[in-house]
Amino acid sequence: MQDFIADRTLLVTGANRGIGRALVEEALRRGARRVYAGTRQPFAHPDERVMPLPLDVTDGAQIEAAAKSVDGLDVLVNNAGLAAFDDLGDRAVLERHLAVNLFGTHAVTQAFLPQLTLSRGAVVNVLSVAALASLPVTPAYSISKAAAFSLTQALRALLAERGVRVHAVLSGPVDTDMSRDLDIPKAAPAAVAQAIFDGVAAGEEEIFPDPLSAALAEGWRAGAVKALERENAALLAGPR
Repeated sequence: MQDFIADRTLLVTGANRGIGRALVEEALRRGARRVYAGTRQPFAHPDERVMPLPLDVTDGAQIEAAAKSVDGLDVLVNNAGLAAFDDLGDRAVLERHLAVNLFGTHAVTQAFLPQLTLSRGAVVNVLSVAALASLPVTPAYSISKAAAFSLTQALRALLAERGVRVHAVLSGPVDTDMSRDLDIPKAAPAAVAQAIFDGVAAGEEEIFPDPLSAALAEGWRAGAVKALERENAALLAGPR
């Protein structure tokens, strides 16, 4: 059976390092036709299928230019993110997290929605288990990811009638620059990237791509919160 990613065009934001870079490599391994690598910094890749794309997800002009330069899109991976230690004492820190992790995800999705609608494609939002239970050492990050998870659920319901699938990646600690200072077991980015695309291929609405998060998967899918999400989504079928 052909891999879901094979012969598809993808855009990965935050593609120059960590999970983003691993997703680019995994997409190539699976036979992607083209991978747009959205980054704030100059980026080069030896594979001619990779197209570097200047993309700061907080810059509306760059987002608009990127959407115009991409010729068709099947899968949008909103991976660009910000994580910093804080204590909620400085509102500016919270605002920066929301600008990237919430509003950046929203802006990029809206910009590429016409293309994703045409392809009946997929949106993959790389979030965190911190969206479900706040990490007190990174509360601004946790708040922004919780908001982005709510955005993901809303988009899933709203875009279903257009044939666009929306996935939430709820990862545990991954061995990236963001988690460098956390002295805890971490999953390898390559393994996480593989699990993410496996989850997309399987149609999983919530993807738990590492050992820590995977322990939550069964309870989540059969839980009351997931049932409530489905009940809420059904409201769209009624009078509007």
